[in-house]
Parts: sequence; structure tokens; C-alpha cells
Amino acid sequence: MVLLYIRYYAITPHTDRGNERLLLEFAMKHKALIKAILLLLAFGVAALDPGTAATAQDVFPAVLRPLLETHCIKCHGKQKKVEGEVNLLRLSSSRDLQRKADLLQTIIKVVEDGDMPPEDEPPLEPATRASMLAHLKSISRESVESQGFSHTPIHRMNRFQYNNAVVDLLDLDRDIFALPEKLMRRYTDYFDPASGSMPAEVRVQNRPLGKDVDNARQEGFSGVGAFPQDLRAEHGYDNRADHLTLSPLLMESFLRLSHSVVESRDLKREECGSWDSFFTLPEGTSSDDTRAQVRVIRERLQAFLRRAFRMPVDPNMLDRFVTFAETELQSGSSFTDTMKTLVGATIASPDFLYLYSTTTSRKTGVEEPGHRHHFDLASRLSFFLWGSIPDDTLLDLAGAGRLGDPAVLSEQVDRMLNDRKMIRFCDSFPGQWLQLDRLISSIPDKQKFPYFYFQSAYRASMHMMLEPLLLFETVYLEDRSVMDLLAPDFSWQSDVLRDAYLGQVKGRQVQVLTFKRVPMTDPRWGGVVTNAAVMTMTSSPLRTTPITRGAWMNSVIFNDPPEPPPADVPPLPEADEETLAKLTLRERFEDHRKRADCAACHRTIDPLGFALENYGPTGLWRDTYENGRKVDPSGVLFNRHEFTTAIEFKQILLKEKRRFLRGFAAHLLSYSLGRELDAADSATLDRVTARAMAGEDSLRELMKMITLSDPFQNPGAR
Repeated sequence: MVLLYIRYYAITPHTDRGNERLLLEFAMKHKALIKAILLLLAFGVAALDPGTAATAQDVFPAVLRPLLETHCIKCHGKQKKVEGEVNLLRLSSSRDLQRKADLLQTIIKVVEDGDMPPEDEPPLEPATRASMLAHLKSISRESVESQGFSHTPIHRMNRFQYNNAVVDLLDLDRDIFALPEKLMRRYTDYFDPASGSMPAEVRVQNRPLGKDVDNARQEGFSGVGAFPQDLRAEHGYDNRADHLTLSPLLMESFLRLSHSVVESRDLKREECGSWDSFFTLPEGTSSDDTRAQVRVIRERLQAFLRRAFRMPVDPNMLDRFVTFAETELQSGSSFTDTMKTLVGATIASPDFLYLYSTTTSRKTGVEEPGHRHHFDLASRLSFFLWGSIPDDTLLDLAGAGRLGDPAVLSEQVDRMLNDRKMIRFCDSFPGQWLQLDRLISSIPDKQKFPYFYFQSAYRASMHMMLEPLLLFETVYLEDRSVMDLLAPDFSWQSDVLRDAYLGQVKGRQVQVLTFKRVPMTDPRWGGVVTNAAVMTMTSSPLRTTPITRGAWMNSVIFNDPPEPPPADVPPLPEADEETLAKLTLRERFEDHRKRADCAACHRTIDPLGFALENYGPTGLWRDTYENGRKVDPSGVLFNRHEFTTAIEFKQILLKEKRRFLRGFAAHLLSYSLGRELDAADSATLDRVTARAMAGEDSLRELMKMITLSDPFQNPGAR
């Protein structure tokens, strides 16, 4: 009707005062609606397709500026009021937005999620919001195209990667030192990606909370001690380049470590697959013939150093190694001892320890001579998927300049995803993604939760931790949709874990644990969110902590970690114990939602955290609190989904498939690159998410998309 009136007015002579009066009366009644429609009409198809009718330069003053003035600048710039340290009044053009890519992404997010304008301000009409988002995303795309991806700085291997690299380089039969960050030890040889299946029963153990019961041999090589465990970045991973520096003290530790590896009595034929081909003289070669031994060493070092340094061997470097070996032999050292010394020097070398990439132009594709870019790509692939150095197949393809061929690369990624070495990805990524290491320090109160403890010091958490890890492995091995991580139709349970969910742990299985795959029929349970491990580690010893749970959900499930609370936020008002005992947790935290400096974050965190209040401090289901008050999990998620129960909440998580897929893809991309993501990576995440939403949402498919993405292929490219 409005459009008809406007159209009629545009073609009717102005002398027709009757029509004019009618239009004026209508306009007075519907001023806001008329304004929005005129705005859309003024810019024609530009409002619907900014890429076809308007340039980024003229979109801002004509379209975006009026919207910002109407809905945003009141709190973000007007009269020197700058909430969240965001001053939109300083923006005058699309180019200004392009220069502030992170701010641009923030604006897109809050507008898309409905967080802005705030609840006490007039809302954006759906058509206006859609138009605004279309223009903002168009500017964002242009911004990404004009800048490169962040470069992952040079950094050392973390200790997990170092162990794997040494194991692969020497073809060892076990780890060189204990790695408690590997949360699960497997006593059943079930991990075979090529099979595409997971058995119905597995025997496993919790490494940090259990005991080593493999009496055949100790974990790690005798006399080899690991350097300190690498810290996991806040909202990130332990392979973050900016965390992996190499101080002089740590360099000295690496030197001692390399020496202890080659001097260990466990470095022998029984443990080392390369013993005969590397550490011993070939048949027919005399130990008295130094020249013959040197020829053997040169030949073996050629392949060995290429593997260790992940690139063609510099002839001068090879000569230095061979000259040193010759000197050792002439001084009376045996062939085997000489090779051990060379290995020690290799695994302590900066060329072995450091990881870095060259920069390739995205526009010209110019690479350094010798296919260096291909060797860098081989390393990124192997450290992402295998947590280790590339194998000879990858290095051969890199040397031939073929690894950059899309068809060849795709074939190699498939090969790697089907390799048993993918067990290392499952040993590293899921535990860090879910932050399961927090469960190690979770100690529920023994008096309130006696069922949590059994056989003296043993805790039910040693069983709890393995449930989400086995779920992740199943999704990987069976190439399932990652949505099964949220709501699978099965779960993994031990006898102890089953009893723990009932609040009656009786005390069985404290070492090697038997887990069985069971159907999941109760929608309250299952998945990486509503499991006992997550519920326990996000609680205090005495009660649940919905704010902690909400922050975990935001960070882990949606990759949107909240800002840390301001340092000057006053504590909650004091109350006597009698009053507090009568309140629910929701009522206790009500003051936080009322405060302006807390409200913004709590609007996002609280619905996620309180939705899980039916799950007690150890994951046990409850309908009421200890004081008899009913648990209220209701809320509104993302300003659009109302729910009243935990089951409805889980259903909403599935409805927000795009949000979860994008968040999960962001976690994978960050882990693969070893750096924090920024605005330039947003286009890649959009493309990956779009393909996943179209049906390519299996875990392996997502991982493959990451390896084929622009930031992975060309890190730091301009």
C-alpha cells in the first residue's frame, strides 16, 4: 500500500491537492516506515546488491552514515560518549571502515546477532538490518582483498611436535618422553582412519589422572626428560607461534635433551626402526675403512637432513656434517656412535627446531627458487594433521614443484587424513578445543559429593574426561557430520561413568578402563556440551557457576570469547547467609545484569550458562536447588530464540548450525595456522561455512577445506 501511494504521488500532478493531503496524512501516521522505504528506494538495487549498483566509497555517506546516526552514534561518539571504546563519529567513509577491519567485523557481528541497537533503543527494521549488513559485508570483502593474511611468526616446535618429529625421524616405537597433555592412552588398537569405523568397545586410560600400568616398559626413553609443558594460549592452542619463543635457557635445555635422546640405552634396534638402515654399517663395509664409512654417512645424511630440516639440504651444511663425522671416525669413534652424535646435532639444530614460512604474493604467485613455497606447504600440512615433520612422499612432491597442484594436493590431504598418524591430531586438538585440561584440577567437595570419589584418591573425572574424547574420535574415524558433536545418537560409557551420572559411583576400573558405545535415547545427555566432564570443570567445588559455563560456551562452541570483566567492577552486594540460602543462582546474579558496565556481556553469557543449570556441579541432573527452589533454565538465545528447558536449549543449538560451523571452522583454522585469526580470515570462514551448510559438514571435509584455503596456502601473502 505504501509503495502504491508513493508511486502514485510521483506520477500525479502536484495541483491535485486532494491526493497530496491524503499522502501527507498517511505519512504523518507512518513516518518511520516511510523513512525506511524511501531509503531503500533512493538507492534502488544498491540496497539489495551493493556490489552491482554502488561503490564502497559512496555507500557509507549515503546509506550507512544515516543509519549509524539514528541507531548507534548516540552511545558511540555523540557528545564524547564512547561506550566500549568505539567511536563511530570518526567514520566518514567506507575507506575508514576498511582501515579498521576488526571494528568492521565487530559491527557486522553485533548487528547480525541483534545485540545492537541495545534493548532500550528503537530496533532496526528487518529490511533495514538486512540492507545494512549487505553493505557492511561488501565493504568487508573489499577490505580483505586489499590486505594480506597475517603472517605466522617464526617459532619453535612445541614439545608435542618435537617428540613426534624425533619419533618419525628415527622411526621409533614409542615416545621419547612422557606427554601428560595427551589425555588418553589406548590399550586397544582401534585407530584406523582408513577403516571408517569405530569398534563397539575400547580399552583406554586417562593419562593425567590414571596410572601407568603397562609393566612391559616405562613411558618414554630412559634418562630422557621433557622440557616444561607448553602453555595453551587463552582461547587458543599450545601451538600458537607468539607463545613459542626460544630463550637461551630453553635452547640449553634442547641441547641437553638431544644429547639424552641419543645417549639413552633405549635407543637400540628393538625400539628403533631405522637402526639397521641408519645406525649400522652396511654389510661388506669394513669398520677400518674410514673413506667407505664417510661415503655411507654422506649418502644417509642427504636423505636424513632433508627430512629433519624439511627442505633440500644445503651442500655446504652437508659438507660440515660429513667433515665432523670424518673427524669423529678418525679419533676412534665407532660408526654407530658417530651417527648418534650426528643425530644429536641435528635435533638440536635451529633448522630442525624452528618453523617458519616464506611469503608468496597472492596476486603474482611468485615463489622463491627451488620450490621453497612447496616445502613450506608440506610442513604446514604435516604439522597441522600429523603434529610432525613431512614424510618423503610430501617432500618428493614439494621438490618436484607438484604439491601446489590442486589435484595433487587434494590427493595428498586425503592420504594424510587416512593415515594412522592422524591419531596425533586427535591427541592434541579436541582436548585443547574443549579445554578438558581444566578437569584435572576440578575437585568437588567430598562431603557434598561423596559419590565423585572412590577407592581413596580416585575421582570419577578420570572416566568423565574420556567420554567427549571418544566421541570426537568416533566422529573423525567414521567421517561424521560435526553436528554429531552437539547431539549424537550415541555415547561412550564405562561402568563407573554410568554410575556417576546416577550419583552412585561404587569404585571399579581405576587403571585400564573399558568403554562401550551405547545408544543415546535421553535428549538431555550426549555431545560435547551436556556431558559430566564439561559440567564438572565449569563448576566450583561447592556449586555450579553459570557465568563460567556461559563463557565456556561462547569461547568453545561459538569461538566468541567474552571480554574480560573490567577491573573496577564492584563486588555483588553483601547479604546474610540466611537470605542467600533462599535465593536461586539466577537471583544472586541479577545485579550483574542491571549494571551498565556488565549488562552487555551478561546478555550474551547468561542465557548460555543458566540454560545448563539443571546439570549440577558434577553433571548430575537436578530439578531443584538444595533450598527447594525450582531450577529455571529459561532464556532467550541470540536475541531471537526463546526456550524454557535444557532440551529446548539443545534443539536451538542445532538450529544455530551456521554459527556453530563457523565457530568450529575458526578453531580449526587457528590451530592449523598457529596464530590468532583476524578480520582478513573472515572471508575464508564464510566460504567454508557456506560449503558446510550445503552438506559438506563432515569433520574430515572441514579439515580438508582448511588445508585448501587461501590463508593456509599463502600465509602472510599480499
